[in-house]
Amino acid sequence: MTSKRNMRTGFVPVRNLSRLSGVVAALLATAPFGLASTPAFAAQPAQAQPADASINEFYAARAGAPVWTESGRPNAAGQALLGLLASAQADGLNPARYRSPALAGALQAAQSPKRKVAARAARDAELLLSRAYVDYARDLRAAPAAGMEFFDPSLRPVAPPARTLLSMAAAAPSLPTFIREMRWMNPAYAQLRQALIANADPDKREMLQLNLARARVLPGRTDRFVVVNAAAQRLDMFDGGKLVDSMRVVVGKQKDNSRTPMLASSIRLANLNPYWNVPPDLAAERIAPFVVKSGAKYLKQHHYEVLSDWSPDASPVDPATIDWQGVADGKVEVRVRQLPFRGNSLGKVKFNFPNPYGVYLHDTPDKQLLTEDTRLFSGGCIRLEDAARFGEWLFGHELTTASSDPELPVPLDRPVPVYVTYMTAEPTGSTITYFNDVYGWDAERLAQIHGGGVRAGN
Repeated sequence: MTSKRNMRTGFVPVRNLSRLSGVVAALLATAPFGLASTPAFAAQPAQAQPADASINEFYAARAGAPVWTESGRPNAAGQALLGLLASAQADGLNPARYRSPALAGALQAAQSPKRKVAARAARDAELLLSRAYVDYARDLRAAPAAGMEFFDPSLRPVAPPARTLLSMAAAAPSLPTFIREMRWMNPAYAQLRQALIANADPDKREMLQLNLARARVLPGRTDRFVVVNAAAQRLDMFDGGKLVDSMRVVVGKQKDNSRTPMLASSIRLANLNPYWNVPPDLAAERIAPFVVKSGAKYLKQHHYEVLSDWSPDASPVDPATIDWQGVADGKVEVRVRQLPFRGNSLGKVKFNFPNPYGVYLHDTPDKQLLTEDTRLFSGGCIRLEDAARFGEWLFGHELTTASSDPELPVPLDRPVPVYVTYMTAEPTGSTITYFNDVYGWDAERLAQIHGGGVRAGN
């Protein structure tokens, strides 16, 4: 670890707007629930793009066939979309940006007894609904970081082009389902959002609002990716947006310099027979006191060696030359490395992804800790319940070697994104599961909001 270790700091369906008068009212009315669009949760709209041209091209390619309307009235997909737009405050967005008077007027005029007026208005309403959908979906994907650090820039959420969003919607087997489930977002998002709208408990609403912001930065239904939820101490494997496997993990302790940080990066390789380069603070905490007590034999028993520095060309150092009491007191920094062997703290394999915290996924010989209900035992890295199973999913084959050489690299053909997050509320089936705020980050965030005179959810 580098010095950055110390820098860490209800389910219901959307209302079905089935009557035209209700639709128009919903377009112009204030959102029916009091969620604050505050600096804590508000998001800036996506950057402007020539959406109208893309929308026109989309309709030209389908010979003008409507998507959201039938005979000038919103169809089931249009009704679902209007329900989302009317409740955009739940997303930290301003509903007025999408519920335009022009759309309300077009929907009304589409029912005119004058055929030409109605036909023109119906076309206008269809185009305005597409424009509202594109603006809303792009604004959602242009998400604030919500505490996530992106060490692979390609993983930062971006607003998709209008044509892409419309093509995704049109290709959906069921467009109403696509809209209700917000399938351009992470699979957890729509259900958390619905729970937020439905929940009357102000404390639960605040927790849901925090987690909705975190879910916004997670990927949609893309190719393979990994999500580690430090609050649940669990790793999930996704393929095409579907959960395909899950396992327990051990994450960082609750101390400030041991908490597993929220970050997004990409797994690019595995290392078999890994060294464990002990972070200096852990060397002081876990190793030096035992060397002071038992001498250098403790190092030999546990296959530790002392190196001259942190460079790739570091050379071994006689442990007798080290002031181990000074190391234990935090006055002397020393590089200690554990050699590969059966009891190596990283087990047989580690999975690297670039980040300045020295955090990675790894095997562990200490399986007993993975049976605990709360698994906050590491110095920040993530210990896997079944590293072999994870490696086989990641690479498509078993990771083995007959060699005893240390740090054997096994590169991936394609990097696999990994998102380390902190979801204290997340969907489980048709319900929401709440987890303890083990790192206190929810409490810290809400204290900031309340200290500023704003109570999230009011």
